[in-house]
Amino acid sequence: MQNYFRLLRNLKDELLNSEPVAKMCPTIRLSYSLRVIFGIIFLSRFVFASIRIPGNLTLGGLFPVHLKGAENCGVFDANGFQRMEAMIYALREINNDNSILPGVTLGASLLDSCKHDTHALEQAMTFVTSNMIDGDISCSGYGQQQPTIGVVGAASSPVSAMVANILRLFKIPQVSYASTSSELSDKSRYGYFLRVVPPDTYQAQAMMAVVKAFDWSYVATVASEGNYGEKGIEAFKNLTRDTDICIATSEVIDRDAKDSDVEQVVQYLNETKARGVLVFASERDTKRLLSAVQRLNLVGRFHWIGSDDWGNKYTAVENHPEAAEGAITLSHSAEQDKGFKDYFLSLNPYEQITETSWLLEYWETTHNCRFIDHPHRVRRDTNASEIRTPTVSLATTEARVCEGTERLTAETFQHEGKVPFVIDAVYAFAHALDSLHTDLCNGTKGLCPEMQDIDGAVLLEYVNKTTFDGKSGRVRFNQFGDRPGSYQLYQYRRTNDGSFAYVPVGTWTDELVLNGSLLHWGQFGEHIPESVCADPCEPGLMTQKVTGDKCCWVCVRCEQNQILEDEFTCTNCSEYTKPSTDKSACVKIEGEYLRWNEAFAIVPAVLSFFGICSTLFTILVFLKYQDTPVIRASGRELCYVLLAGILLTFVSPVIILAPPSEIVCGIRRVLLGVPLVVSYSALFTKTNRVYRIFNSGKRSVKRPQYTSPTSQIVICSLLVSVQIIGTAVWLILKPPGVNRNQPEWNRVILDCTVSDLAEVTSLVYAMFLVLLCTIYAFKTRKMPENFNEAKFIAFTMYTTCIVWTAFIPIVVGTSSTDFKIQQCLLSLSVVVSASVTLCCIFVPKLYIVLLAPHKNRKKPGVTLNSRIQRSVGDSMDSRVNNGDAKPSRPMPSIGPMSYTASSEVDLKEEDSCDSDDDFIRRPTHDILQALNSMDSTRV
Repeated sequence: MQNYFRLLRNLKDELLNSEPVAKMCPTIRLSYSLRVIFGIIFLSRFVFASIRIPGNLTLGGLFPVHLKGAENCGVFDANGFQRMEAMIYALREINNDNSILPGVTLGASLLDSCKHDTHALEQAMTFVTSNMIDGDISCSGYGQQQPTIGVVGAASSPVSAMVANILRLFKIPQVSYASTSSELSDKSRYGYFLRVVPPDTYQAQAMMAVVKAFDWSYVATVASEGNYGEKGIEAFKNLTRDTDICIATSEVIDRDAKDSDVEQVVQYLNETKARGVLVFASERDTKRLLSAVQRLNLVGRFHWIGSDDWGNKYTAVENHPEAAEGAITLSHSAEQDKGFKDYFLSLNPYEQITETSWLLEYWETTHNCRFIDHPHRVRRDTNASEIRTPTVSLATTEARVCEGTERLTAETFQHEGKVPFVIDAVYAFAHALDSLHTDLCNGTKGLCPEMQDIDGAVLLEYVNKTTFDGKSGRVRFNQFGDRPGSYQLYQYRRTNDGSFAYVPVGTWTDELVLNGSLLHWGQFGEHIPESVCADPCEPGLMTQKVTGDKCCWVCVRCEQNQILEDEFTCTNCSEYTKPSTDKSACVKIEGEYLRWNEAFAIVPAVLSFFGICSTLFTILVFLKYQDTPVIRASGRELCYVLLAGILLTFVSPVIILAPPSEIVCGIRRVLLGVPLVVSYSALFTKTNRVYRIFNSGKRSVKRPQYTSPTSQIVICSLLVSVQIIGTAVWLILKPPGVNRNQPEWNRVILDCTVSDLAEVTSLVYAMFLVLLCTIYAFKTRKMPENFNEAKFIAFTMYTTCIVWTAFIPIVVGTSSTDFKIQQCLLSLSVVVSASVTLCCIFVPKLYIVLLAPHKNRKKPGVTLNSRIQRSVGDSMDSRVNNGDAKPSRPMPSIGPMSYTASSEVDLKEEDSCDSDDDFIRRPTHDILQALNSMDSTRV
């Protein structure tokens, strides 16, 4: 534009002071401003080639007949030329249809935009200036200058946006057939712009639907610089905000990008993990992108989703089909017009004289030939408007000469995708003008005076209200001048014969309809390739997002005691629960306890069973032989109490090893201490009685108090009651219960609600009795051989002390390691204590009763062994010297006496004892009589 007006400034003086304009238009006097306007018209017609079709009403048309070049226009574009011919075809159809605009013909002024926004703006000045002069003005060589009432075009969004700015100022409605930028929906800036194609917001929605259908969560985007590409990607990004779809990178291909710049874009794409790439780019940039992919040997690395400017155009993938294989492309839904095909195939450069040099360029490009002598070439030399030299892209200096006999055939014809939309854009104006004609001309055929000067704002209103069935479907406009979206989806893939083609695979109109059976992805076959930043985490693994990128993550294992509450959150399980195998829920932990089938329970249980059997056997033997001397002399009453305690002690491991419950825990408290107290109370009473009898026998012949069996049972009961009362108070103050202890996240140990310290404390009284028994056993260690049961009691107490001394640190030490070991050791300690007592106290008696019955009988005569004799002698000496005793009669001879395995029982029938008390008391009396006899003899 700057170049254009710089040229105007250079020519302004010449235009205003010279005669060219006056010679061309001799019927008017030109003011200063009008001379400038005519200078613009004259200059634009001088510089730019165009096609002018006469008519009562004139529509403008902008088409990319040439591509963008280094400065303005570049190589010839066959697709743009086909679109331009589509408008000419539509005008002919309308003018030949008496049902639309009867008596009124539509003309056209068709210009080349060259896909360049500034160049198109320069071209649009022709439409503007035509509205600034009277339609009756006629200039030599140009005929009557008609105002342009509306413009069809342009193709690309940047060109349409540039042109729309200037057309809005002069209230010229504009209907585009291919511009899809969402920016053009802004009516505050583009109030006179409409389009028969949906905006990119719909296209972005269709692309989003495809991405979701493929389950892609991580994609990249490539856009052409400008409104079309960048605004389209922006619309897609807006749609991803409330989804789990992320953009790995967004690259833009600059307008003037070099091949190295495009390769850099591809390298940026390759650095991401995204395989899916959205391409919102022009056909030219798409082709360059695919070329760069092939040069960098990255074929198959990307899976494309192309916008409508890629569509189903073979020129976009020309020479690079492998790089584009599998691409999903969008094209506006439209049907091919057979009438246009017939029309286009009938074109001939020697018959159509209105198309200037553009048809020659198309002919030379298509047939690879060159015209040498053609009427249009002559006219270019003589007509100022035809000075443009055609640019032949395929023909070379060595190309053959075009003879005019060449023909366009159906085999070589490819229907350009935007042709139906060009036709519908022209028909949108035709239907609007027809409605306006009906309202203003009251059914009069031809152009009535009321339509001589059409107000652009009024025409815009009529176009907005237009609704008709066009070549691309139902045409209507919303409040933004946009057409609702409808797209055809294609996949560029290999066909059965090995060639590449665009295969229709679905449609999108508000929602996606995709035929998955038609999809094929090259090396991936029918399997849809993935495009994710990271693979889904395995069950039980938490998805931890990477900072700044919601679609990238690392898979992290939850802690051992955590479950996967959702994909991104690990939650601790509550107490006494643990995660399920798949980490989906917390499940109750089954409580652990020492089961009967475990080795730690089997060993003490077996020993306990044998102990119970042995104790019961001992009880039965005592009951059967209770009247024999050995049983009678052992103190039957206390023996039965002792055996009861031992039996309960053997039973207690069964309770200790039983599954915990309130009842079991209560019984465990009782059986842990009471049986031991019963046993050691009986032993203490027995040792204390023996000690008191022999100790008092040295000082006096008077029988000690509380030595009778009844007294012994009462004493033993009182001792046991202390433990029973303490246990009862303990049960009341701290009722028994089951404690669920969780030492580890996946383990719950069922145990009674009692601490190790409390258990040890409950045994303190039993230990105290053990200590007393040990003391008295030590004091009675020198008893006569006839009473050497004290030795076995002493040995029992020593062993028990050793066992319980080792038990306390073992139980306390294993409490923090394994409860099974602790319970096993506790049970074994109890069993060992009971076994020691049973073996040391009762096995010697069982031996005599069962295996040595000859020792379990009475014999006449009683003698004292040497130890008693020494004891008695010492006592007598003491008595004589102190004068406390005087012998009255001689000492009879006393034979040996024994009731244990180490001595024999030699008692006369008349000396038999009814009880162990009599058994002990009688020898003592005989000893005193012997002492008296010895005293009398000495005297």
